[in-house]
Amino acid sequence: MAASKNPKKGKSKKTKEVGAEAKKLSALDAAAKVLVETGQPMSCKELIEGMAQKGYWSSPGGKTPASTLYSGITKEIATKGKESRFQKTDRGRFART
Repeated sequence: MAASKNPKKGKSKKTKEVGAEAKKLSALDAAAKVLVETGQPMSCKELIEGMAQKGYWSSPGGKTPASTLYSGITKEIATKGKESRFQKTDRGRFART
């Protein structure tokens, strides 16, 4: 039997890239940080603008980053319930719990 080649053996360039990207905040982490700093409910569009201004996170070229953030926040609320970092205060507005 011939030994099969394992493409996962050895270090790849991706390993180095992941280490560099680990320092960046995710969109949800950045949104939570902005909400803590402002102390008031915000819409996803306002959160995206605030995250970009403070340099926490910027869209990697997506066309609808506010919609993507909204989806992520509502998913976290649905899955984590009371342990979620976010709470919906009004239509399209979220606060930090």
